[in-house]
Amino acid sequence: MPLEKIYVTRHGFRSNWLVDPATGTYFAQVPSPTGIPADPKLTSHGVKQARELGRHLLTLDPPIEAVYSSPYYRCLETLGPFMDLWLQKQDDDRRAGRPVSGRNVAAKIRPEHGIQEWFGSAPFDHPQPATTDVLKSLFPAVDEGYVSAVTPSRRGETLAQLQERVAVALRAIIARCDADGTRAVVLCSHAAIIIMLGRILTGHMPETIDAEDFRAFTCGLSVYRRKCRAEGKGGDGRGSPSAFSVETDAILLGGWHCEHNSDCSFLTGGEERG
Repeated sequence: MPLEKIYVTRHGFRSNWLVDPATGTYFAQVPSPTGIPADPKLTSHGVKQARELGRHLLTLDPPIEAVYSSPYYRCLETLGPFMDLWLQKQDDDRRAGRPVSGRNVAAKIRPEHGIQEWFGSAPFDHPQPATTDVLKSLFPAVDEGYVSAVTPSRRGETLAQLQERVAVALRAIIARCDADGTRAVVLCSHAAIIIMLGRILTGHMPETIDAEDFRAFTCGLSVYRRKCRAEGKGGDGRGSPSAFSVETDAILLGGWHCEHNSDCSFLTGGEERG
């Protein structure tokens, strides 16, 4: 069965960093657990948001069967509460003799560099995420065997390069989910990536890059539903699972419909940009 739903969330409220544009030197206001200045952890408010998000993610239908994240600390930390709750639910179901829901793959986080933070083009190297070994020591759920589909340049990217990078990552993620029979996947990323991701999936490319279209509130949840063949022919787009197209043109550039645009109804603080 091909992929039906893509759930997209932004990391929770984080601490800040500064950069000297003349030298490319980054400074962190709060030390990062990875030792990388541009890799901050969540604030106490961000941790609360992540817990509320985790509880909400556990209620989604279809349930999450695969987890992808930017390899930056704040994204992995944001997914932590959901991973803990998911594993606890599996244990509770086993003890109660209930059918175990979900797939074992959801117990692992795949660190995908294709959805990591965007840095603009510069004459200096930008900070990179920690290595997989370091991330594994901090987040045991990290899948150390996963290989990213694409890795951005250390010198940053133009908007055109960003679009290409996100498109490559999405194509690889969707293709793997299709091959694995995964019905629903969650991606945790950053504001610029989430906006670009929405434009690529829906094919709605604005005339100006600063158009207010796809939102990216901290821990907000966007939901993308795969269009089926009937949608382009007057149907309601809600046909049987076998009607979902797995052709390349349905994977990107208009193959997906945005059902929820950074929904924050489950967050106590509502919509916050962070």
